[in-house]
Amino acid sequence: MIWVHMAPAYSDLSLWLSNPELDLTPRPPLDGDAATDVVIVGGGFTGLWTAYYLTERDPSLSVMVIEREICGFGASGRNGGWVVGELPAGVSTYAAHSSHDEAMRQARELFATVDEVGRVTRAEGIACGYQKGGVVRWARNAPQAARQKAEIEHQRAEGFTEDEVRLLTPEDARALGNASDIRSGVFFSACAAVDPARLIRGLARAVEARGVRIVEQTAATRVAPGVVETGRGTVRAATVIRATEAYTRDLVGEKRTMAPIYSLMIATEPLDDHTLGDIGLSTRPTFADDRYMVVYGQRTEDNRIAFGGRGVPYAFGSGINPALEKDASAHELIHRTLLEILPGLAGAAITHRWGGVLGAPRNWMPSLWLDRPSGFGTAGGYVGEGVAAANMAGRTMADLITETDSDLVTLPWVGITSRKWEPEPLRWLGVRGTRMVMDRADAYEYRTDRPSRAGRLAYSLLR
Repeated sequence: MIWVHMAPAYSDLSLWLSNPELDLTPRPPLDGDAATDVVIVGGGFTGLWTAYYLTERDPSLSVMVIEREICGFGASGRNGGWVVGELPAGVSTYAAHSSHDEAMRQARELFATVDEVGRVTRAEGIACGYQKGGVVRWARNAPQAARQKAEIEHQRAEGFTEDEVRLLTPEDARALGNASDIRSGVFFSACAAVDPARLIRGLARAVEARGVRIVEQTAATRVAPGVVETGRGTVRAATVIRATEAYTRDLVGEKRTMAPIYSLMIATEPLDDHTLGDIGLSTRPTFADDRYMVVYGQRTEDNRIAFGGRGVPYAFGSGINPALEKDASAHELIHRTLLEILPGLAGAAITHRWGGVLGAPRNWMPSLWLDRPSGFGTAGGYVGEGVAAANMAGRTMADLITETDSDLVTLPWVGITSRKWEPEPLRWLGVRGTRMVMDRADAYEYRTDRPSRAGRLAYSLLR
């Protein structure tokens, strides 16, 4: 059969995917009905890590991964490249579903996951610029500094050590990266910087080499126990795993399961030695400041600064519109924010602008579950913190599928489900309203150097 590739320009989707060394040629799509032991819908990190570890747990299983575009098309190929050992829901949230000790066990398993990702990249020869430099978050006004102090006190009460997370003096924070107006900092050790597209594409090759069948440019329309329906055929399997993140909204009956939230990014040209000397970041920590509206950045392996934030509001009806990924005003706002934090970048040209959607469940809690009688399971809902968490989810899901008795299958996030998001217009009003309050709270705190009660309330409600 001759198959003609008529795909969009995948290399235009992000800095990471624009790498000319990456082969983005789609694999052949599904070519009719098929049967397999395990079918995984979604060729992002969750789906591919699940497939990877299934080949270790039980090499006799036949495994298929179905991807609507190419592996790495979604958030896995467009994110900030933070392999961060944390979840958007904290220890106390998961402890409410288990116990403090169990929630701490989960937190430390996620810390170890950062190293596991590094181990696999080395073992599989995936050159993705993995560098474990931790995270530095700068406090750049008095309210942020106060929140950092309270945070570290809370972390100590929870049981986290100085080696895991610690408060930084202004001098120590500046030594990691020369941001403006530093009042204090927090250093979190469990994080590595990567090129996520090279990681996901390398992982896809490794999975395929282990015998997993990956079909691309194959859009699933309905995912249910025992069956996945696509426009190119139906796949039947004893085990069906949904790992579709923000794109879950396109499946039959799943419009309100996950809210797609846009995050946009920019990248500078490779920086000269003078600029690099001014901004620091020589150990390649990922970085942010402690505003309510999330921002995130890294110094890439080729000495660019890649930086992003939540620049585009939630689209009515859980909309996903590729035009929003190129929103000029949002990218300009992100650029201004970067220059406020690192003014030494004033002369650096911006060479790449992109965006994408991340998936947010209603309870803001990443989780996974497998219903053993039906063989149906799901994993995800990382709210933008999934590069490491997806690996832990993949290992855990592989153990659940193969009925492997491990410490992973009893972690608190296993079995948690979330109610669906409210119908429109309530969903639109709630998400946009919360974002507006936090945005204004940040502006107020930078302008007055005083804490915003409204921002604190909106943030706590969101979490």
